Amino acid sequence: MLTHLLVKDVALVDHLELTLEAGMSVITGETGAGKSIMLDALGLALGDRAESGLIAKGADKAEIHASFDISGNESARRWLQSRELDHADGECILRRIVTKDGRSRGFINGAPVTVGDLKSLGDMLIDIHSQHEHQSLLKKDTHRRLLDEFGKQTALALKVEELSERYHSNRRALEALIATNDEQSSRLQLLSYQAEELAILNTTTEEAGILESEQKLLANAESILGACSEATTLLFEGENDNALALISRALQLVSSIDHDRIGPIVEMLDSSRIQLQEAVSDLTRFGDDVELDPKRLEEVETRLTEIYDLARKHRISPTEIPALQERISSELQQLGNADAEIERLQSETEGVRAEYTAAADTLSRGRAKASRQLKESVRTQLTDLGMQGAVFDIALTGREIPGPNPRGHEDVEFLISTNPGAAPRPLNRIASGGELSRISLAIDVVTADTSNVPTLVFDEVDAGIGGATAEVVGSLLRELGTKAQIICVTHLAQVAAQGHQHFLVTKSSDKNSAQTRISLLRAKDRVTEIARMLGGLEVTEQSLAHAKEMYQTAQR
Repeated sequence: MLTHLLVKDVALVDHLELTLEAGMSVITGETGAGKSIMLDALGLALGDRAESGLIAKGADKAEIHASFDISGNESARRWLQSRELDHADGECILRRIVTKDGRSRGFINGAPVTVGDLKSLGDMLIDIHSQHEHQSLLKKDTHRRLLDEFGKQTALALKVEELSERYHSNRRALEALIATNDEQSSRLQLLSYQAEELAILNTTTEEAGILESEQKLLANAESILGACSEATTLLFEGENDNALALISRALQLVSSIDHDRIGPIVEMLDSSRIQLQEAVSDLTRFGDDVELDPKRLEEVETRLTEIYDLARKHRISPTEIPALQERISSELQQLGNADAEIERLQSETEGVRAEYTAAADTLSRGRAKASRQLKESVRTQLTDLGMQGAVFDIALTGREIPGPNPRGHEDVEFLISTNPGAAPRPLNRIASGGELSRISLAIDVVTADTSNVPTLVFDEVDAGIGGATAEVVGSLLRELGTKAQIICVTHLAQVAAQGHQHFLVTKSSDKNSAQTRISLLRAKDRVTEIARMLGGLEVTEQSLAHAKEMYQTAQR
């Protein structure tokens, strides 16, 4: 429910704060005091169209905060959680800022959102019944929701919506597969050729590197063998002046010296002799592995050319060829499964459509039954509200466009005729503002036990009525306040007396400006305000006594 409303610099309001409670809250005040400003501001927080003309004179921007307790509103909580906008404490704050240039910004729990998000969430939080832009009863979606809730078919309606979305998602995927079939055939042909080419090459990640090393060895075999032979001679094979013989002779001479400092020198010479012997051994083995083989050199260079050419063709390095081969193989497998995927999607889509049709048929039957019950109940309620002769009807119209629709087989629309003999027509074409509010009240009273919207706002629900009907309206609103939060702007004392809370709107002005204020009335002040509403500007002892009796009776 709505718990707090903060309005800054909107029209005649520089600063307004309201703390609202459960039950029925009434808002009264003289004509022109600015009672509708609060509803205008609330509508902005709920995503109504913003205009710079709403900004108070001398201010740079208008700002509205609307706080809601959604701890018991499961649909709103799921909506917020799906967008990671929820708060653990069950509070939800809608904020709207409008600047002089006509631009606006919306926030939910401090996070920036679109106006569409404000509207979507707002529909789950509050229903405003008035002549304002946010009048929900003029929307067919509201009619459908109320009927499905009344018939206890909300879960089935949700299933129909989900099945419709699945069907259309499958259809889009299927059409995309079929539409690209020719392109896929060309792609399949190209990939098959490339895969065959890669399979013939049949290289590995390491092959190019190994062949490059072998090619260097084979191409330089003659010079390598000469260098190895000469080095071996210098190190080991000379008669008396090879390196190994010279080091051995030096080691023998130094070893004959008896001195403490000679020991490390002997060790180093001995280590050099050993390392030289190992180097000669390794060099000899290396030389043995090198051979003059022009035929093998030609084979290596031919293989390298094949690898290099294919790598250049695909604009990759030789080491990336095996990975390319895997990717092409994988894509070939996927393309090869296209026909099977098309067949699978066709079968699944047909199954979803059959499931949708069965669910939507059941929903249609339930709507037809619920509409008969709802029509009769609302007609009876309209008579009690002084609209004798009014005819309320519900049109269930089949859709012209075939195929699964997220709303089911039919459109749902509430119709009304307020004049005897006239055919029922859509609400926005037939009902005046006051009549529309009473029609809304009748529908809300009938659907109070099934509706999921926790806050209902009625603006001038009492327009054009009085006497006993006004008392009925007040009693119904108070009764409705036991099941939902009710906020009612009223001119009738009989309605105002029924409120659990009573707010008074006043306007003060001087030569330069005018200001609207709103205040919560205590019991004594409520009686005075009810007396004013009964007797006009002049409050008499008689009107006070009447007001006191009316207030006490209503509160009992």
